[in-house]
Amino acid sequence: MNTFRTRSISWATWPLVGLLGLLLMTLAPTANAVPAYSQQTHMACSACHVGAFGPQLTPFGRQFKLLGYALNVGSGLSPKVSLRITEAFTHTQAAQAGGAAPGFGPNDNWELETAALYFAGAISEHSGMFVQVSYSENGKTVGWDMADIRYARTAHFGSHTAIWGITLNNGPGMSDIYNSTPVWMYPYVGPDLAPGAPAAPVLMGTFMNGILGVTAYTQIDGKWYIEAGGYRIPSQSFLNHVNGMDVGRLPSTAPYVRVAYQTNLSAQSNLEIGGLYFAPNLQPMRMGAGTDNYRDYGIDASYEWFGNNYKHSFTMQGLYVHEKQTLNNSYAAGNASNLDNTLNALNVNATYWYENTYGATLAAFNNTGSSDVLLYGGSPNTEGGMVELNWVPFGKNTSWKQPYMNLRVGLQYTFYNKFSGFTSNASDNNTTFLYFDTFF
Repeated sequence: MNTFRTRSISWATWPLVGLLGLLLMTLAPTANAVPAYSQQTHMACSACHVGAFGPQLTPFGRQFKLLGYALNVGSGLSPKVSLRITEAFTHTQAAQAGGAAPGFGPNDNWELETAALYFAGAISEHSGMFVQVSYSENGKTVGWDMADIRYARTAHFGSHTAIWGITLNNGPGMSDIYNSTPVWMYPYVGPDLAPGAPAAPVLMGTFMNGILGVTAYTQIDGKWYIEAGGYRIPSQSFLNHVNGMDVGRLPSTAPYVRVAYQTNLSAQSNLEIGGLYFAPNLQPMRMGAGTDNYRDYGIDASYEWFGNNYKHSFTMQGLYVHEKQTLNNSYAAGNASNLDNTLNALNVNATYWYENTYGATLAAFNNTGSSDVLLYGGSPNTEGGMVELNWVPFGKNTSWKQPYMNLRVGLQYTFYNKFSGFTSNASDNNTTFLYFDTFF
């Protein structure tokens, strides 16, 4: 489930708001809140996205990202501005005592989940950007969410071709082109006013928007994708100004490695299999002696099939992450029962789309690990599934007001067979989530 910050707007946030205003005044004459990449490429959103709405990428969308968001069809090099608004309704099977969040009732809540500005597009012939700044009604926050600024080129050596690039981004996996990795995996939209599983490997969102890194990547012959780099946590002053999550300090650079192999099974289908590694040594909350050392090992796979000129689309993604924990800091401080823990997370999903308009998704998740009373309140074991139906009336070449108007309506149901180690009353956390996702 998605987790949002709970810090309210403070004096430290206003420089960010001012910067947003300046950018809007500068870019608005050329942008007019049009989806940035559609305006830049003169293509409908369905060219890059499965289901005509992000973030799931088509093969063309993967190449567009690899090449630095720089493909340009006479629209100028300055990045453009897009606006996204997500309004949502959340119902949980059992009411949440005290309210789902400050300012919300115990159940059946409507919420402006996200109002986001995207600054995206080509900066030069070989560089581009994707930066999101968001407001959430839950917590009344304005802050940066996602950032990926990259430089990319092509190269030839012998009979081989390659795309290579360097990216500055704010999360391991942010720069990835596959939707089987943690940042971009399903669910693409989820409720923040519902109970969420308490434990997941750090690779799957612990640092959220509170980390910065530089990675270098290459794709060789359109098959092998290799990426490596390192991440650090910025200063508290920086995180305060962008309203980023501050989970502590990384005394040393956290390495990140990604390898994937992609092959075309036919003219209409492709398969990817890969692995990930992330190893941060974290000083929680910048306090105490020693660090909590995490070693995350992940394997992923994804499959895409497009039939009858994209009239039918079928995709599958899977991700398994195994985490080894040595909690030197938390154990000494009395915040963990065990010095050494393990944590595992499995996520799989399959989606069918008809004419990029009507979609249905089935997903399953299973988190297991060491029981730790102080760290998790008991067991982290949680399992369940999701069912989602989507309607996307706009975003195709023939859509009304294309590309000025994009809309996705989603009805999502999440169910639990086990929640935090308990099977009894696990279904109290079952959640019905209705959302209206608009992109201008």
